Amino acid sequence: MQARAVTPDIDPGSLLAGAGFIDAFRIVVTDSAIDAPTAAERMMGRSPRWVTALLKLRNVIVRPLGLKGPVEQALPSTERIGIFPVISRSPERVVVGLDDRHLDFRAVIDVTILGNSRQITASTIVKTHNWLGRTYLATIMPFHRVIVRTMLEQVKAP
Repeated sequence: MQARAVTPDIDPGSLLAGAGFIDAFRIVVTDSAIDAPTAAERMMGRSPRWVTALLKLRNVIVRPLGLKGPVEQALPSTERIGIFPVISRSPERVVVGLDDRHLDFRAVIDVTILGNSRQITASTIVKTHNWLGRTYLATIMPFHRVIVRTMLEQVKAP
C-alpha cells in the first residue's frame, strides 16, 4: 500500500497549543514487530538524495532570515531522530519537533496494530508566529506533501 493523505485523527492542541495547520499521511506495513521509534527512525533517520539537496537549499535560503537549521551536531543521537529533536517517545507514538521565532512544528509518528500488520500515521502540526512563518509554511507546502509521502514509504524497508 502506498502512503496516502488522510484526515488527521489526533488532537493538535494537546501537542502544540494554538496550531493552525495539521495534516496526516498513512501507510500500512506487514512488519508486525515495528513500533513507533523504529518507524520514525526508518522514516526520518535517512533521506533520499533529492530530499537532502532540498534541505541544504532551504538552509542556505532561510539562514539570513534567522530560521533554525539542522540540529544534527547540537544534540546527542539518543535525543534526536535524523535532524529532529525528540520531544517524546513510546512504543505507540514518537513526537519530534522544533520551536523557532517564526513557527513551531511537531511531527508525530503513530503506530496502530491491525492484526499482523501495522498502520503508520505521520502527522505534521504547525503553529506560525508571524508573517515570515506563514510565508515559509505556504512556500514549503507543495514540497512537504511529497517529502512526507516519500519518507513514509521508507518505513516499509529496513
